[in-house]
Amino acid sequence: MQKVYIYLENGIFLEAKSFGADTTAIGKLVYNNATFGHQEIITDPSNAGLFINFTPVEVGNVGANSADFESTKAYAKGILVRTYHSEYSNYRAEQSLGDFLKEQGVIGICDIDTRYLTKIIRDEGSMMMIASTLISNKDELAKKLSEAKKYDEIDFVSENSVKESYIHKSGAWNPDTQEYNKASMSDKKVLVLDLGAKKSFLNELVEAELEVEVVPYSTKADDIIARFKNNEIGGVVLSSGAGNPNILTTLVNEIKKIIDANIPIFAVGLGHYIVALANDIKVEKINSIKYGSHPIKGEKTVEIYGINTDFKIDDSIKNIADVTYTKVFDDSLVALKYKNKDILSSEFTPVSNSPIYKEFANSVK
Repeated sequence: MQKVYIYLENGIFLEAKSFGADTTAIGKLVYNNATFGHQEIITDPSNAGLFINFTPVEVGNVGANSADFESTKAYAKGILVRTYHSEYSNYRAEQSLGDFLKEQGVIGICDIDTRYLTKIIRDEGSMMMIASTLISNKDELAKKLSEAKKYDEIDFVSENSVKESYIHKSGAWNPDTQEYNKASMSDKKVLVLDLGAKKSFLNELVEAELEVEVVPYSTKADDIIARFKNNEIGGVVLSSGAGNPNILTTLVNEIKKIIDANIPIFAVGLGHYIVALANDIKVEKINSIKYGSHPIKGEKTVEIYGINTDFKIDDSIKNIADVTYTKVFDDSLVALKYKNKDILSSEFTPVSNSPIYKEFANSVK
């Protein structure tokens, strides 16, 4: 393994070892407590522009395979782990995590104190960083980082959204057949505005017996409304995605039109915040949040969901929406059902058999 050099926005300079791509990359440093699904996290468009500091001590033993991509490529800038294992034991693995990162051009950093980094992020908030196997000079790294665009200034949606519409044709992974279920015919069709949609979310919409058409984020509201009035579609979905929702003003204005047309809407992740903004509710940046698994409390259940965000919706949302799910530890809202509207939204992506999918499917015309 060669050396990799790291410079953080707060001035900290570190040296570690590299097991991924031989390159220089700039992104925002966050931490994530996920103990599995690392390949899925790396290829999730919601994690575009991020360096992900994984808190589990051992990473790599699962390897990587061609079936577990959440999109067509890796979106994370890099990952940081305490101990990397190049030998993998999962029966579905086709290559090591390190080889996967090299193919995807993603930096892999190991032999670094991830607990130390986690404490920094927890206390000071997520921050920009640069990592390089090519540049070792602290001042040069600092200069490049200072000249780079900040994460919250980047429009990841326009960069990552699909350019052409398509019908999503796969459902959930079937362990018996070792392949994804095929989409069946449905008389309920929804448009998914792709803000950075991940495959597993689209799969779950299919499992909810919906026909799923994925369209560019820039699709005009007037065109969507016309299709709804012509009974070509019965609802709209706003996917998850990366970046700062407050800079997406054009998209917010388009969603306002869709809301006014009384079209059923289901929004997750970034889409959750876009819908709030379209209802003139503030979305505020918070200092730090744990990326990864969170215990979420519903009316009668407690479930574990993945949440990746640095934003929160102002509590004034409770004037126009009922809170349906909250975080166990701080009781903050994470899912909403809007009053007098067929609109559901959640900070997380619901898992299989969630009642949220069923409720949305029932609202689709």
